[in-house]
Amino acid sequence: MTDIKRRQFVTSAGALASFAVLPASASSPSSLPSASAKSSSMKNSMLPPILHMVYFWLNNPGSNEDRAKLIAGLESLKAIPQIHSLHIGVPANTLKRDVIDNSFDVSELMFFESIEAQNEYQSHPIHKQFVEQCSDLWRKVIVRDSVSV
Repeated sequence: MTDIKRRQFVTSAGALASFAVLPASASSPSSLPSASAKSSSMKNSMLPPILHMVYFWLNNPGSNEDRAKLIAGLESLKAIPQIHSLHIGVPANTLKRDVIDNSFDVSELMFFESIEAQNEYQSHPIHKQFVEQCSDLWRKVIVRDSVSV
């Protein structure tokens, strides 16, 4: 069997097999989920709705020690119960494009269940301690908060 024919066979067989395992009631178009039903079920499985994105530019951008201190400080924020999840990163080595700004040194992305939880995080003693202990490391910070639509 040639490579092209094999691909066509595998594709066709896969499509038939997936259709065959559906219950009989699912084979009619009217029984398939509507776009709005799909959308609402996707909302239930999505991440928490409040995103807190922070970008840091270090006073000493070439200092691995300062970057490590800032990252350690950000790691300490994981103990704050209002934070659903926290991602700490550095610029990715993705394709260079005019729309990409990877001039920052360290970033954080936090997810919160509500605006109230995000507000509580801001006044939490661990967050205040982080700012007190690490603010001398950065020269610039940009914060972008958003809510899911």
